[in-house]
Amino acid sequence: MDNNNSSLIHFKTGLKSGFKRWETVLALILLLEYFVFSAASNKFTFSRMLLSINDIISICIISLFVTFVMVTGGIDIQAGSIVGLTSIVIGVAWQDGGMNIWGAVILAIIVAALCGALSGFFVAYCGVQPMVITLGGSFLFTGIALLISKISATASYKGISGFPDNFTVIAKFKLFGVIPSQLIIFLVLIIICYLLLHKSKYGRRVFLVGVNQQAAEYSGINSRLTILSTYVLSAIGASIAGTVLTAYLGTAKSDIGATFTLPIITAVVLGGTLSTGGKGSILGTALAAVVIGVLRFGLPLSFKVSTQYLDIPVGILLLAVVIGRALSDNPKVFSFFNNFFSKRRKAD
Repeated sequence: MDNNNSSLIHFKTGLKSGFKRWETVLALILLLEYFVFSAASNKFTFSRMLLSINDIISICIISLFVTFVMVTGGIDIQAGSIVGLTSIVIGVAWQDGGMNIWGAVILAIIVAALCGALSGFFVAYCGVQPMVITLGGSFLFTGIALLISKISATASYKGISGFPDNFTVIAKFKLFGVIPSQLIIFLVLIIICYLLLHKSKYGRRVFLVGVNQQAAEYSGINSRLTILSTYVLSAIGASIAGTVLTAYLGTAKSDIGATFTLPIITAVVLGGTLSTGGKGSILGTALAAVVIGVLRFGLPLSFKVSTQYLDIPVGILLLAVVIGRALSDNPKVFSFFNNFFSKRRKAD
């Protein structure tokens, strides 16, 4: 019995150490995607893949900040609606309100932060389930965005355009004529989020709340304020993404983030963040977001997959990660593999 327990412990340790650096696995998946897509079509090149960051940058940025929420054991499915709200607030404040474009951006970020604070308050201080409150927030903020678009002299289906060059340049600039400015923004935000979550006292509080909220309270941490702050951060991240996306498209619309929810949650989970909280990685999320982005870019280009079916592989990826993680945490699965390998050794 002791030998079996010892073998089981060794098996668990070996499996966990093998996946200790999940980021390495994600990097290998990214390389595999590149080789498969480039082999399938000569249209898929490194330069085109680099430029594809323009289409996936919003998902990449928001995923970084949603990681904070999910580390505490929460979830945020309202970020996509805040992207659209940010975009339309910028457009209406600038065109119809006569504000300076950067004043309009600041206003949009403040509005987004207030939206995050509202949802965070109900989750942290009222005990409402995060899934319920952020689902409600998604509908609420989408509706508010539509109401704001009615204020504009421009029809909502057309979108507000004609932004000044000093605003659109944040999406058109290329460092050394090659590296898109969106990629630079993403890298800077990765550094900021990494330092905040993994190298600061605030990050340690976030992790401790996710592991055990009651223990965090006993340690003198204001767990409710910490949880609320993560929703504010997530909303600010969504507003940054909405600003960059509006500048890239050159058009402000209320529905530009409508399809972001599934890829965002998938990126965070695939990046190594537990849905139950207490564990997460900014680098893992960043790599996973790029993996999903390249997948969504490469399938239509190399394999002629219709864009309306791109949520299918992303959904399958999410299910595979969640089911695989659940099985890996099941003692019966470890026992099965332990017995399997024991029989193989005896047979040899």
